[in-house]
Amino acid sequence: MPVRPAVTEAELEAHLRGICFKTGPPRRIGVEIEWLVHDARNPRCPVEPARLRSAVTTLRALPLRSLLTFEPGGQLELSSPAATSLTGCIEAVTADLALVRPAMRAMGLGMAGHGHNPWHRPQRVLTEPRYDAMEAYFDRWGSAGRSMMCATASVQVCVDAGYEEPGPLGHGRRWLLAHLLGAVLAAAFANSPTSEGCPTGYRTTRQVVWSQLDPARTLAPPQGPDPRAAWVRYVMDAPVMCLRSEGGPWDAPEGLTFREWVRTGVPRPPTQEDLDYHVTTLFPPVRPRGHLELRMIDAQSGEAGWIVPLAVTAALFDDPEATESAYRIVKPLAETAGSRPAPRNPLWRRAARGALTDPELHAAAVACFAAAQEALPRLGASAEVCAAVAEFTARYVARGRCPADDHLDSLYAMEGDLTVGKDSQ
Repeated sequence: MPVRPAVTEAELEAHLRGICFKTGPPRRIGVEIEWLVHDARNPRCPVEPARLRSAVTTLRALPLRSLLTFEPGGQLELSSPAATSLTGCIEAVTADLALVRPAMRAMGLGMAGHGHNPWHRPQRVLTEPRYDAMEAYFDRWGSAGRSMMCATASVQVCVDAGYEEPGPLGHGRRWLLAHLLGAVLAAAFANSPTSEGCPTGYRTTRQVVWSQLDPARTLAPPQGPDPRAAWVRYVMDAPVMCLRSEGGPWDAPEGLTFREWVRTGVPRPPTQEDLDYHVTTLFPPVRPRGHLELRMIDAQSGEAGWIVPLAVTAALFDDPEATESAYRIVKPLAETAGSRPAPRNPLWRRAARGALTDPELHAAAVACFAAAQEALPRLGASAEVCAAVAEFTARYVARGRCPADDHLDSLYAMEGDLTVGKDSQ
């Protein structure tokens, strides 16, 4: 593969500073949506790799605007193009799904919105060198890596970094807002309370899985006055997950950070292309890629379930009035979070376990969703989108519930019916 010439540590750091926060007026919005792929007749039956490979071939022939990819466990992902409005983003993805869903049904496959596979244990179906190296790397921390790769799915919302200057839409405040509001979003949209058919004790098992991985690449960078400097240190000091090669394995020397790789030049001098690839192997809750990727929201059930987290997040980040309200609402949560980074701090742990049963998170969610509902008409959201957010708010947020609670209610009701049936025999 063609690569650029090797560069110095200073040049690489300057490159990172230039690309991590591309500032300016917040205008664009995007979304990446993942689904668990299952047999349409029996969701509890894993889909054979051959069927998934056939599905990949069929779906990639469709005239989609979004980028279509498959994750290591066969999860289907659509990544929207950057849109200049919430409405444009929703329309583009909806049009693509109108092509994808019938094609999947014709192949006898279904698409389920769960943050963590509720039916069976992780099973990797993609055998690309990146995923071989990733699996070997994460296996050093136990089984959570395989669960993350093969059994999780999310709704990832992408928002612009914001203005260079301080203020409600400044990139520094938006960076802090993302890490505090992120816990509220994780709690409100928690949708993964089970694994292999059993409750895990958490509303979002997916978030717990992420918290159990390599902290050097999955925790948030330290908060401070200069997000760029913090991100540059984070990237350079993170261990290298894989070294790409033409024919051999991609495994990297254990413990080798990117900074050490640059300084030693062993096993070969790294390039800017290597650095850019290294960034794709870092998975903090909020990742700056020029814009901000909010990575903490579980996949949602229902054909249009993804629209609500997209709309709420867009409203709270891109409407100046709602952004100011959200910042004031969540700023006190910093005391609960403490000095530890997300998602291992107390605030995010409470979001994962109790979701909106936690009084502090519930109060913040109620206020944030109210601000979002007021802002959506100002962003030009359709009546249907506003109604969907209002319905979700009334069904879950106002009552201190989240989608995971519906799954738990159904599971416990089923167990109760089985118990009654057994007692009556």
